[in-house]
Amino acid sequence: MRISDLAQATGTPADTIRYYEREGLLPAPARGGNNYRVYGAEHAERLAFIRQARGLDMSLDEIRTLLRWQGEPGADCGAVNALLDAHIGHIATRIRELRALEKQLKALRAQCRQASDTAHCGILAGLGATAAPAPAPSRRHHVAGAHGRR
Repeated sequence: MRISDLAQATGTPADTIRYYEREGLLPAPARGGNNYRVYGAEHAERLAFIRQARGLDMSLDEIRTLLRWQGEPGADCGAVNALLDAHIGHIATRIRELRALEKQLKALRAQCRQASDTAHCGILAGLGATAAPAPAPSRRHHVAGAHGRR
């Protein structure tokens, strides 16, 4: 099938398919006589795996590692378990950070209970205050990679 067929069959934009190829997650397809990419069922299966892992917010590096282990069916899956356990830890940390962010936003929202002119807006005043900035999310233990939806 051509890239447009694979894109339609999997609900994945063609640009994302090409990106996964460049990143080495999806093997390069054969080329037809017209130099078009020709994909097979194995590409659709691997793309489904990648999309499922991305849906779980796994990084490209995590997915790359999982794909490498998937290619070694006789290997012990303890490392796969460890990777998933680490990812669960990252998600738990992000949930805590998001809850703290929600608390800060609610406190900021409470500064402006009713609509008034912007000169007296408690939210704008709160954002302009010289208080300590909100802490940045922690990513120090997370496997580097893109987490945007593709």
